[in-house]
Amino acid sequence: QLQLVESGGGAAQIGGRLRLSCAVSGATYDSYVIGWFRQAPGKEREGVASISSSRDYTDYADSMKGRFTVSADNAKKNTVHLDLTMLTTEDTAVYYCAQAHVVYPPGWFEGPKGRLFNEHEYEVWGQGTQVTVSS
Repeated sequence: QLQLVESGGGAAQIGGRLRLSCAVSGATYDSYVIGWFRQAPGKEREGVASISSSRDYTDYADSMKGRFTVSADNAKKNTVHLDLTMLTTEDTAVYYCAQAHVVYPPGWFEGPKGRLFNEHEYEVWGQGTQVTVSS
C-alpha cells in the first residue's frame, strides 16, 4: 500500500529556514507527480510546489517562488524535500505531501498549471507536518 510520510516540521523564527521531507513507501506508479500543499488555520489548503517522478520538472505557486525549493533526494530514491527559506508568519501551516498518478507528468508542468496545485488531482496524502513561524 502506498504511503507518504512527512517530517521536518517544527518551530522557526521569522527569516529562518526549515527542510521538510516526504518519504514514499509501498507500491507506487512508474510515473507520478509529488505535490506539496499547506493549510493554515482557518484557511483552505493551497498548493505550494510540485515535482515530477523523473525529477526533471518542478513548479511553484507564485507566492512561493524564490523562497521554497522542491527537490528529490539523490541518495534516497523515494524521498522528496521541500526547503523553506525566508520564512514569515504567513508560512505557519500544516504542510502535506501527496502523490498523483500521472501517465505523462510533463503535460502537467508544460501546459496550463491548473492540475498541479489542485488537491483533488492527488490520490494519496501524508498525515502532514506542522510548521510554526514566530518572532
